Parts: sequence; C-alpha cells; structure tokens
Amino acid sequence: MSRRFIIADTHIRRGESRDLRLKVSENFTGDDLFVPIRVIRGRKDGPRLFVTAAVHGDEINGIGIIRELMYGESLELHAGTLVLLPIVNIFGFENHTRYMPDRRDLNRCFPGNANGSLARRMARIIFEKVISRCDCGIDLHSAALRRTNFPNVRGDLADARVRRLAKAFGCELMVSGKGPVGSLRRTACDAGRPTITVEAGEPWKIEPSVMELGLRGIRNVLSELGLIDLPPIRPVYQTRVDRTRWIRAGVGGILRFHVSPGQVIEANQPVATNASVFGKEQSVVVSPLDGIVLGMTTMPMAKPGEPVCHVAIPKMSVTTIKRRLDGASRRTLGQRVRHDLATNISVSDFRS
Repeated sequence: MSRRFIIADTHIRRGESRDLRLKVSENFTGDDLFVPIRVIRGRKDGPRLFVTAAVHGDEINGIGIIRELMYGESLELHAGTLVLLPIVNIFGFENHTRYMPDRRDLNRCFPGNANGSLARRMARIIFEKVISRCDCGIDLHSAALRRTNFPNVRGDLADARVRRLAKAFGCELMVSGKGPVGSLRRTACDAGRPTITVEAGEPWKIEPSVMELGLRGIRNVLSELGLIDLPPIRPVYQTRVDRTRWIRAGVGGILRFHVSPGQVIEANQPVATNASVFGKEQSVVVSPLDGIVLGMTTMPMAKPGEPVCHVAIPKMSVTTIKRRLDGASRRTLGQRVRHDLATNISVSDFRS
C-alpha cells in the first residue's frame, strides 16, 4: 500500500510535482510570510529526501543549487520523494543577513518552540511541517561573512546512515561531527532523520563551480537512495576528517596569502605574510601541521588572534592526496573549484 505523503498540510500523490508555500510568520503589516517548497514524487514509494538552503539568510550558493535543480533541468524520480526548500530563513534572505530579525541564529533554534521567540517559532514550523515528514536530508551552507570554504560534507560519521549520505554526495573532504546543539542537521539526526551539511564557497554569492558541485552531489545522493537511475560521479580522492585547526595571526597587519582553498599544505609551510601598512614584513604565518586548506579568510586585514586559515587533518596521508591530485586532469570539477575559489583572494608565492 502506498504511504500517504502530507507536507505543509498538503497531500502529494505519487507521480505528482507541486509548488507549495508554507506560512512561517507575519510581517509588520500583518501580512502572511511564506517559505517556498517544491515537492517531487516518483511513481513508486521510496525514501523521502529534503534539501534545504539559506538557513543562514546570506548563504545563497545553496539557493543557486536548488534553483538550478528545479529550473535548469528536467528532474523525474522513478521512486521516492524529493522536498526542496531553496530559502528557509526568508527574513535573513530579504535583508542580506545571516540572522533572524530577533538577532538569533536560526540554525541554533531547532526543533523550535511554538510559544518561543520569533526564530524558535519559525524553526518549529519548518521542523514539524517539513523535516519530520522526511526520512533524510541535505542542508546546504556557505562560509561565514568574509570567509570561504572549500566544498566539504559535515555529519556524524559514526552513524552508518549519515556516513552513507556523506560518501555518496562525493566531496573530497568529509568532516565528522554531530554539529552544534540546535542546528538543523543535529536535531534531524536526533529525530531519526540522518542529515548531512554541505559547506561550500562564500556568502552573498552564487559561484558557478560550487553550484555545479552541489548539483552533482545531490544527484549522487538521489542515485544512492534509488530515486534516479543516473550513475554517481566520484571525486579524485575522498577522505574522512576527524580534526581541524584554525591558524591565527600573531600580530596585526595586512596579509599576503600563499595558499588557497583545497590546497595540500605541509608543516612549517608559509600560509600568509603579515606586513604593516608601509609594507614592512612583521611576521610569517606558518602551518603547524600537514593538512588540507578547508577554509580561509577573504579579508586581507588581521588583528592578533584573528583566524587566517582553517586546516583539515585528513585520515588519508597528504602524500597520497597530493599524488592523486597531481595525476588528475585540470578540467575535473574539483580542480576547477580550486581554481575558482583561489581567484577570490590574492595568492602569491612566498619569498624568504
């Protein structure tokens, strides 16, 4: 017998696609405020996957990915259900900000509270009307303001169901962790809905290669779950990351970067040179360990203690990773993402 699927108080039949609007709040004029949702059901029952974006309102790479998935291609499922929420934090999106109008982070407010703050009320509606009706999920994010992230999947890799989704998505780096308390990912997993977060690129941008990687990853997961028949596409390498470390500026000044997102780095390798406004070198920021550049600041000015570079410490040896990357075509998607993200900052060779 077919399982009935009701989402946002709407019954979606097998083989049907619907565009919905879920009321989540009201604005100052008292008019209703809605979150857009597209639901696509296959003709056979199967897993129900949600994909969310812009839980942080200024992180719009995910919006670009979901829009392209909806409008840039004809997506037909032969089984299961796909639920797409391109803009969760509609308040933040409209105001070009990460946060809600009550200054709360929506991604720390799940599962929410129907009688709580604005953010918690909205989180409760999203969780109750959408997330709880699905079996698993993908939450799309970008870096925080004035930072960029090399594409990576984050999830509780100790959970076999989460690990399956993370591997299937196909990012090179899989960062293990449950996620912050109150985050959509962690709360969904606690409720028995295995969910991964994808971190990629900068806020306030829809970056073409990041969008392409996100589309590929979602299709890979749909294939893994049996919702579509397309074969998955695998990265040049894939490794688990259990530890990361921020490298911080020792003194204030203006930075000249020597590494870029996704690059393999070695212990004692210069990451950035810190100079005064007169161009006098004050210090060289070096990496204390081998790893991969997971993320970095895009702001060339730094004060003492401010983060410069986020390093992932992979399970796979950096020698093996470097060898595989050196043998890969420059036209592979991973290499193109490296090139594109590197153009967002000024990178130069280190001169001792």
